[in-house]
Amino acid sequence: MATYRIRTFQAVLLFLCACTASADIHAQTSLLDRILERGEIRIGTTGDYKPFTYLNPETGGYEGMDIDAAHMLGEALGVRVRFVPTTWSNLSDDTLNDRFDLAMGGITRTLKRQKILALTSPYVTIGKSPLIRKSDKDRFKSLQDIDQPGVRIGANYGGTNEAFVRANIRQATIVMFENNLDVQPAVAAGDVDVMFTDNVEAVIYARQNPALHALSPDEPLTREDIGYMTVRDDQPFMNWLNLWLYQMQQKGTLDALRSKWIGTF
Repeated sequence: MATYRIRTFQAVLLFLCACTASADIHAQTSLLDRILERGEIRIGTTGDYKPFTYLNPETGGYEGMDIDAAHMLGEALGVRVRFVPTTWSNLSDDTLNDRFDLAMGGITRTLKRQKILALTSPYVTIGKSPLIRKSDKDRFKSLQDIDQPGVRIGANYGGTNEAFVRANIRQATIVMFENNLDVQPAVAAGDVDVMFTDNVEAVIYARQNPALHALSPDEPLTREDIGYMTVRDDQPFMNWLNLWLYQMQQKGTLDALRSKWIGTF
Protein backbone atom coordinates (compact mmCIF):
# COMPACT_ATOMS: atom_id res chain seq x y z
CA MET A 1 0.00 0.00 0.00
CA ALA A 2 2.85 2.39 0.84
CA THR A 3 4.49 1.73 -2.54
CA TYR A 4 1.18 2.42 -4.30
CA ARG A 5 0.80 5.75 -2.44
CA ILE A 6 4.33 6.80 -3.32
CA ARG A 7 3.80 6.00 -7.01
CA THR A 8 0.45 7.85 -6.99
CA PHE A 9 2.08 10.87 -5.37
CA GLN A 10 4.89 10.79 -7.94
CA ALA A 11 2.37 10.62 -10.78
CA VAL A 12 0.43 13.59 -9.42
CA LEU A 13 3.65 15.54 -8.92
CA LEU A 14 4.76 14.83 -12.49
CA PHE A 15 1.34 15.91 -13.79
CA LEU A 16 1.48 19.19 -11.84
CA CYS A 17 5.01 19.88 -13.05
CA ALA A 18 3.94 19.26 -16.64
CA CYS A 19 0.98 21.63 -16.26
CA THR A 20 3.22 24.29 -14.71
CA ALA A 21 5.79 23.93 -17.49
CA SER A 22 3.04 24.21 -20.08
CA ALA A 23 1.69 27.37 -18.42
CA ASP A 24 5.20 28.83 -18.21
CA ILE A 25 5.81 28.18 -21.90
CA HIS A 26 2.53 29.87 -22.80
CA ALA A 27 3.31 32.81 -20.53
CA GLN A 28 6.72 33.16 -22.15
CA THR A 29 5.38 33.04 -25.70
CA SER A 30 6.38 36.28 -27.37
CA LEU A 31 3.75 38.76 -28.43
CA LEU A 32 5.40 38.52 -31.83
CA ASP A 33 4.39 34.86 -32.12
CA ARG A 34 0.86 35.57 -30.93
CA ILE A 35 0.46 38.36 -33.51
CA LEU A 36 1.64 36.08 -36.29
CA GLU A 37 -0.68 33.30 -35.15
CA ARG A 38 -3.62 35.71 -34.88
CA GLY A 39 -2.88 37.25 -38.27
CA GLU A 40 -3.52 40.73 -36.91
CA ILE A 41 -1.66 43.42 -34.99
CA ARG A 42 -3.67 45.77 -32.78
CA ILE A 43 -2.32 49.34 -32.85
CA GLY A 44 -3.35 51.68 -30.04
CA THR A 45 -3.45 55.33 -31.09
CA THR A 46 -4.99 58.55 -29.75
CA GLY A 47 -5.95 60.08 -33.10
CA ASP A 48 -5.43 63.61 -31.78
CA TYR A 49 -1.79 64.42 -32.43
CA LYS A 50 -0.87 65.73 -35.86
CA PRO A 51 1.25 64.95 -37.81
CA PHE A 52 1.64 61.49 -36.21
CA THR A 53 -1.95 60.34 -35.67
CA TYR A 54 -5.25 61.98 -36.53
CA LEU A 55 -8.78 60.57 -36.64
CA ASN A 56 -10.28 62.42 -39.59
CA PRO A 57 -13.95 63.11 -38.80
CA GLU A 58 -14.77 63.45 -42.50
CA THR A 59 -13.49 60.01 -43.49
CA GLY A 60 -13.76 58.26 -40.13
CA GLY A 61 -10.25 56.88 -40.66
CA TYR A 62 -6.85 57.48 -39.09
CA GLU A 63 -4.09 59.31 -40.93
CA GLY A 64 -0.60 60.58 -40.19
CA MET A 65 3.05 59.60 -40.21
CA ASP A 66 2.63 56.81 -37.68
CA ILE A 67 -0.55 55.56 -39.34
CA ASP A 68 1.38 55.13 -42.59
CA ALA A 69 4.17 53.46 -40.62
CA ALA A 70 1.67 51.12 -38.93
CA HIS A 71 0.42 49.90 -42.31
CA MET A 72 4.03 49.32 -43.40
CA LEU A 73 4.71 47.46 -40.15
CA GLY A 74 1.70 45.21 -40.72
CA GLU A 75 2.85 44.52 -44.27
CA ALA A 76 6.34 43.59 -43.02
CA LEU A 77 4.77 41.19 -40.50
CA GLY A 78 2.34 39.82 -43.07
CA VAL A 79 -0.69 40.55 -40.87
CA ARG A 80 -3.75 42.80 -40.82
CA VAL A 81 -3.65 46.11 -38.95
CA ARG A 82 -6.48 47.07 -36.59
CA PHE A 83 -6.46 50.47 -34.90
CA VAL A 84 -7.71 50.68 -31.32
CA PRO A 85 -8.66 54.13 -29.94
CA THR A 86 -7.05 55.24 -26.69
CA THR A 87 -6.27 58.47 -24.84
CA TRP A 88 -3.09 59.94 -23.43
CA SER A 89 -4.42 59.51 -19.90
CA ASN A 90 -5.11 55.80 -20.49
CA LEU A 91 -2.24 55.02 -22.86
CA SER A 92 0.00 53.18 -20.39
CA ASP A 93 -2.83 51.30 -18.66
CA ASP A 94 -4.35 50.24 -21.98
CA THR A 95 -0.96 48.89 -23.07
CA LEU A 96 -0.53 47.00 -19.80
CA ASN A 97 -4.09 45.63 -19.95
CA ASP A 98 -3.63 44.08 -23.42
CA ARG A 99 -6.10 46.36 -25.22
CA PHE A 100 -3.59 46.45 -28.07
CA ASP A 101 -0.17 45.08 -29.00
CA LEU A 102 1.66 48.28 -29.83
CA ALA A 103 1.03 51.98 -29.15
CA MET A 104 1.90 54.37 -31.98
CA GLY A 105 1.33 58.07 -32.49
CA GLY A 106 4.05 60.48 -31.37
CA ILE A 107 4.84 58.82 -28.03
CA THR A 108 7.69 60.45 -26.12
CA ARG A 109 10.31 58.10 -24.71
CA THR A 110 10.33 58.91 -20.98
CA LEU A 111 11.96 57.23 -18.00
CA LYS A 112 8.56 57.07 -16.30
CA ARG A 113 7.08 55.04 -19.15
CA GLN A 114 10.20 52.90 -19.44
CA LYS A 115 9.79 51.78 -15.81
CA ILE A 116 6.69 49.74 -16.59
CA LEU A 117 6.65 49.43 -20.39
CA ALA A 118 9.05 49.07 -23.30
CA LEU A 119 9.92 51.75 -25.83
CA THR A 120 11.57 51.19 -29.20
CA SER A 121 14.57 53.01 -30.56
CA PRO A 122 13.69 56.60 -31.50
CA TYR A 123 12.66 57.55 -35.03
CA VAL A 124 12.12 61.31 -34.59
CA THR A 125 13.61 63.90 -32.23
CA ILE A 126 11.32 66.76 -31.25
CA GLY A 127 10.97 69.39 -28.52
CA LYS A 128 8.38 71.58 -26.85
CA SER A 129 7.57 74.90 -28.49
CA PRO A 130 4.89 77.51 -27.82
CA LEU A 131 1.99 77.89 -30.24
CA ILE A 132 0.63 81.42 -30.03
CA ARG A 133 -1.49 83.83 -32.05
CA LYS A 134 0.43 85.65 -34.75
CA SER A 135 -0.83 88.93 -33.29
CA ASP A 136 1.07 88.10 -30.07
CA LYS A 137 4.50 87.67 -31.69
CA ASP A 138 5.79 90.87 -30.06
CA ARG A 139 4.17 90.00 -26.72
CA PHE A 140 5.60 86.49 -26.37
CA LYS A 141 9.24 85.93 -27.32
CA SER A 142 10.37 83.61 -24.53
CA LEU A 143 9.16 81.27 -21.80
CA GLN A 144 9.64 84.10 -19.30
CA ASP A 145 7.33 86.34 -21.34
CA ILE A 146 4.68 83.63 -21.32
CA ASP A 147 4.84 82.68 -17.64
CA GLN A 148 3.20 85.87 -16.40
CA PRO A 149 0.02 86.59 -14.42
CA GLY A 150 -2.98 86.94 -16.71
CA VAL A 151 -1.58 84.65 -19.43
CA ARG A 152 -3.69 81.53 -20.06
CA ILE A 153 -1.94 78.27 -20.98
CA GLY A 154 -3.97 75.48 -22.60
CA ALA A 155 -2.94 71.83 -22.15
CA ASN A 156 -4.50 68.39 -22.54
CA TYR A 157 -4.66 65.87 -19.72
CA GLY A 158 -2.22 62.99 -19.44
CA GLY A 159 0.54 63.67 -21.95
CA THR A 160 3.96 65.28 -21.95
CA ASN A 161 2.39 68.66 -22.83
CA GLU A 162 0.73 68.72 -19.42
CA ALA A 163 3.93 67.50 -17.76
CA PHE A 164 5.92 70.33 -19.34
CA VAL A 165 3.38 72.95 -18.30
CA ARG A 166 3.19 71.66 -14.72
CA ALA A 167 6.97 71.70 -14.44
CA ASN A 168 7.60 75.12 -15.97
CA ILE A 169 4.60 77.39 -15.45
CA ARG A 170 4.46 79.14 -12.10
CA GLN A 171 2.53 82.39 -12.61
CA ALA A 172 0.34 81.96 -15.70
CA THR A 173 -3.06 80.28 -15.46
CA ILE A 174 -3.29 76.67 -16.69
CA VAL A 175 -6.51 75.71 -18.50
CA MET A 176 -6.97 71.98 -18.99
CA PHE A 177 -8.65 70.24 -21.95
CA GLU A 178 -9.77 66.63 -22.32
CA ASN A 179 -8.74 66.43 -25.98
CA ASN A 180 -5.49 67.67 -27.47
CA LEU A 181 -7.32 68.66 -30.67
CA ASP A 182 -9.34 71.24 -28.74
CA VAL A 183 -6.37 73.27 -27.51
CA GLN A 184 -5.12 74.92 -30.69
CA PRO A 185 -8.62 76.15 -31.77
CA ALA A 186 -8.87 77.69 -28.29
CA VAL A 187 -5.61 79.57 -28.93
CA ALA A 188 -6.86 80.82 -32.29
CA ALA A 189 -10.21 81.89 -30.77
CA GLY A 190 -8.54 83.74 -27.89
CA ASP A 191 -9.91 81.44 -25.18
CA VAL A 192 -6.33 80.69 -24.13
CA ASP A 193 -3.13 82.46 -25.15
CA VAL A 194 -0.55 79.70 -25.52
CA MET A 195 -0.30 75.98 -26.19
CA PHE A 196 2.98 74.23 -25.40
CA THR A 197 3.32 71.26 -27.72
CA ASP A 198 5.94 69.47 -29.75
CA ASN A 199 7.50 71.68 -32.38
CA VAL A 200 6.31 69.48 -35.24
CA GLU A 201 2.68 69.84 -34.14
CA ALA A 202 3.07 73.58 -33.58
CA VAL A 203 4.44 74.01 -37.11
CA ILE A 204 1.60 71.94 -38.62
CA TYR A 205 -1.05 74.04 -36.87
CA ALA A 206 0.62 77.31 -37.89
CA ARG A 207 0.72 76.15 -41.51
CA GLN A 208 -2.97 75.29 -41.42
CA ASN A 209 -4.15 78.45 -39.65
CA PRO A 210 -2.63 81.82 -40.63
CA ALA A 211 -3.80 83.28 -37.30
CA LEU A 212 -1.36 81.03 -35.41
CA HIS A 213 2.41 81.18 -35.01
CA ALA A 214 4.94 78.53 -33.91
CA LEU A 215 7.49 80.28 -31.72
CA SER A 216 11.10 79.28 -32.53
CA PRO A 217 10.38 75.66 -33.50
CA ASP A 218 14.00 75.21 -34.62
CA GLU A 219 15.10 76.07 -31.06
CA PRO A 220 12.73 73.99 -28.90
CA LEU A 221 12.63 74.31 -25.12
CA THR A 222 13.29 70.58 -24.69
CA ARG A 223 14.81 67.71 -26.65
CA GLU A 224 12.79 64.50 -26.69
CA ASP A 225 12.80 61.28 -28.66
CA ILE A 226 9.69 59.66 -30.12
CA GLY A 227 9.25 55.87 -30.24
CA TYR A 228 6.66 53.10 -30.16
CA MET A 229 5.48 51.47 -26.93
CA THR A 230 4.60 47.91 -25.94
CA VAL A 231 4.72 45.61 -22.93
CA ARG A 232 7.98 45.17 -21.06
CA ASP A 233 10.18 42.04 -20.99
CA ASP A 234 9.27 40.78 -24.48
CA GLN A 235 12.70 40.86 -26.08
CA PRO A 236 11.82 38.94 -29.28
CA PHE A 237 9.09 41.46 -30.18
CA MET A 238 11.32 44.40 -29.26
CA ASN A 239 14.19 42.98 -31.33
CA TRP A 240 11.89 42.69 -34.35
CA LEU A 241 10.53 46.23 -33.93
CA ASN A 242 13.98 47.79 -33.60
CA LEU A 243 15.33 45.90 -36.61
CA TRP A 244 12.29 46.98 -38.62
CA LEU A 245 12.89 50.61 -37.61
CA TYR A 246 16.59 50.30 -38.47
CA GLN A 247 15.80 48.93 -41.92
CA MET A 248 13.18 51.66 -42.47
CA GLN A 249 15.91 54.18 -41.70
CA GLN A 250 18.50 52.48 -43.92
CA LYS A 251 16.12 52.34 -46.88
CA GLY A 252 15.19 56.01 -46.54
CA THR A 253 11.56 55.16 -45.81
CA LEU A 254 11.52 57.07 -42.53
CA ASP A 255 12.97 60.14 -44.22
CA ALA A 256 10.24 59.93 -46.87
CA LEU A 257 7.56 59.73 -44.18
CA ARG A 258 9.07 62.72 -42.33
CA SER A 259 9.13 64.76 -45.55
CA LYS A 260 5.52 63.86 -46.32
CA TRP A 261 4.04 64.61 -42.92
CA ILE A 262 6.45 67.02 -41.20
CA GLY A 263 8.51 68.73 -43.88
CA THR A 264 11.18 71.21 -42.87
CA PHE A 265 11.16 74.24 -40.56
